[in-house]
Amino acid sequence: MTCSPYSPNDYKTDLKPVWCPGCGDFAVLNSVYRALSDLHIEPHQTAIISGIGCSSRLPGYVETYGFNSLHGRALPLATGMKLAAPNLTVLAVGGDGDGLAIGGNHFMHAARRNVDIAYFMMDNEIYGLTKGQAAPTTPSGDRTKSTIYGNPEVSVDPCALAIALGASWVGRGFSGDVKGTTELMKLAIQHHGFAFLNIISPCVTWRGDHQTKELRAKLAAIPADHDVTDRTAALRFTSEDEHLTTGVLYETQRPTLVDEMMEIRDRAAGQAPPPGREEILRVFAPAR
Repeated sequence: MTCSPYSPNDYKTDLKPVWCPGCGDFAVLNSVYRALSDLHIEPHQTAIISGIGCSSRLPGYVETYGFNSLHGRALPLATGMKLAAPNLTVLAVGGDGDGLAIGGNHFMHAARRNVDIAYFMMDNEIYGLTKGQAAPTTPSGDRTKSTIYGNPEVSVDPCALAIALGASWVGRGFSGDVKGTTELMKLAIQHHGFAFLNIISPCVTWRGDHQTKELRAKLAAIPADHDVTDRTAALRFTSEDEHLTTGVLYETQRPTLVDEMMEIRDRAAGQAPPPGREEILRVFAPAR
């Protein structure tokens, strides 16, 4: 067995996390360190892109290329980076509000295009940084700062949405299970295509430590006989009440966006050169 030239500590920056004590994102960050180390991934060949929110601060804590972008815009930036530099390992990270509210449209297109990136969503079912309002994943009936009489909306299940939108790899993890989350991250990074990992990461500030205890009691491993290629079977795990099943829910293989673009480039290489400036101007000249 070959040892990694990097230990988890080698991926740490001098910047200290400013998350609340007990936040699940600390464990997720440690899983990122371990996954990168276990896979022998070179820091200079890796980029981590985020949006805005508590969890979106993560790129600053990892010794790789990183970009803390605009709210909900992690995926289009990660897509552009992967297209421009296909050999890079590109990760996108963020919270449920960042990825499913303002960033929901980008989530849809990254999944259907099968962009070859791994997207880690730290799901705390609330807007933590903006003072505890209901988020897309907040359970129906929950009382929050913006729904003091109970959340009137039906919550979104990120995994069900990812499967429906065409993601080629979908998994669910729990921040309280660092080892299990690390293994899921490694599988997501190694997958050739859009890999979505929803990590339940409780917010101690707006949810208290009781949520972590409740979720831990509901944890269940994916059954050994689960067929990850069966979409219908995978969706059954997204509508559970009594259990929180973690593991790889769905996986399939199909060409990625980079694969398709490379094929187009190869097809075009033997054909006539693209139109010149004068021809382009003539085509798009206003009608007279």
